[in-house]
Formats: sequence, structure tokens, C-alpha cells
Amino acid sequence: MALKPTIYKAQIELADSDRNCYEALSLTVAKHPSETLERMMVRLMAYCLNCARGLEFTKGISTADEPDLWIHSDSGEIQQWIEIGHPEELRLRKACGRARQVSVYAFAKSTATWWTLNQAAISALPHLQVWLLDWTEIQAAADLLNRTVQLNVSIVGGTLYLDNGSNATSVEPILLCQNN
Repeated sequence: MALKPTIYKAQIELADSDRNCYEALSLTVAKHPSETLERMMVRLMAYCLNCARGLEFTKGISTADEPDLWIHSDSGEIQQWIEIGHPEELRLRKACGRARQVSVYAFAKSTATWWTLNQAAISALPHLQVWLLDWTEIQAAADLLNRTVQLNVSIVGGTLYLDNGSNATSVEPILLCQNN
């Protein structure tokens, strides 16, 4: 029997002064049995960083043809394709062919190795952004989560400030690559 996902409910007060986006978000996130809490937290942070009408979580890890998050236009075209982790160059090439904008949020102890091995091929892809998230910062952010969590997320100067009412931390994404 297959394991079922663990459901997390997040109430997020988002104040993104960089994009002038202020939202009260009520998100239900399914954590796949093979997914770490850190990866799920990066999905939540990517949602906050890209918050826009139509942004939605996909089936993610369990589906090869979908990213972790995406936005479709009213006509059904993929506006934005958002990957979490270390996607392969071929996957990103396909994504760049299908979407107007592709974003990658890379995190983990092995990110430097992944980037060194893939930088030349990935950097050549059109309309792609690659962001590095520090592993230690992600671990601290994941510690803020529980099955039902209320988070205040402020984004100022590109840095995310996260607070669950008891503890707080910050995550500063670093842009590794941006092609328009």
C-alpha cells in the first residue's frame, strides 16, 4: 500500500514590499511521503516570492510533466514554471520551450556541485532564472513549520523574513542566472 501525503495548512500574511503585494493566504500543501520538510518549505517560499493571480501548486514530485508550481494565462498557456531542487538540464530545456518564464529554486548541501556541473548548459537556456537558497537558512525556516501554521512573511530587498509567532528567521535568495 502506498503511503499518503501529509497535509499541511498554512495561514500566511504576506507583505512583499519589493513587488507591492500584500495578501492573506490560506494554503493547503500536500507533503509527498518522499519529500523533506525543507523542500516543502522552499515550495511555500517560492509561492510567496512569486505570488500572483493563478499561481498554484501542482502534483509536483509525483508527476514528471509538471513543475512544483505554475501560472497559466486565461488562454491556458503556461506563464511561469517553477522548479524546486536540482532539475536536469533536459527538463529545464523542455520547460523553457513550454513556459514564458522558468524559475528554479535550488537548495541543499549539494547545490554548489549541481551548479558547477550544469551551469554552462543551464545558463544558455532562454527566459530562465536560477536562485540559490542557503541550506542552513532553509533548515531554520523549516523549523518554523507544523501541520497547521500561521506565518508572517515579509519580503524586503529580496530577503524573506519569516515569523511563526514564536520564532523568526530570514532567507536571502541569491540569483545565480537570469536570461530574459
